[in-house]
Amino acid sequence: MGVKNYSDSDLVSSLKTGNEAAIGEIYRRYWRKLLAIAFNHTKDKVAAEEIVQEVLIKLWDKRDQVKIDSLPNYLATATKFSVLTAIHRQKRRSDIALSVYGKTQHDFDDEKIYARFLQEYINGIVEKLPEKCRLVFKYSREEGRSIPQISVEMNIAEKTAEAHLTKALKVIRLSLRSIGMVYLVFLLNIIR
Repeated sequence: MGVKNYSDSDLVSSLKTGNEAAIGEIYRRYWRKLLAIAFNHTKDKVAAEEIVQEVLIKLWDKRDQVKIDSLPNYLATATKFSVLTAIHRQKRRSDIALSVYGKTQHDFDDEKIYARFLQEYINGIVEKLPEKCRLVFKYSREEGRSIPQISVEMNIAEKTAEAHLTKALKVIRLSLRSIGMVYLVFLLNIIR
């Protein structure tokens, strides 16, 4: 007889002996209910899924220590506790971000995502530039080299290096403007 036909108490006993099939069956039987509990409190599907996964991992890790009279009650209580822990953790992160950066964690995360997207977009534009233009831009912006250093490195005149950098910046600005991304804060950080 496989664990699929076990009662909850038999599943718990099997779990305590280290039977991996038991945790799989517990997951199969209860994950939807636990997900509903977690989602009801978080209103975030990804966070709810992580909470359920965390509950089941902890159950497996502490299988020989836990005392379970009712598996459904134990899992529901553990899920609610994990939700509270996750909410507290998120609030703590937001408080820290607010005190350090003057922004909520959500705002900070959005800005990081936008900055990464913008950087990747700019990298795509740079890769399409002519070779010398691209090299001058990379030496200047990624490696922080001066125009005289670039001209020596590439064996070109300083005016030529300046012209390549000016062309690269113009192409990037025009590309950003064409898609409506002219946010000076990011541009100043990325395209000094």
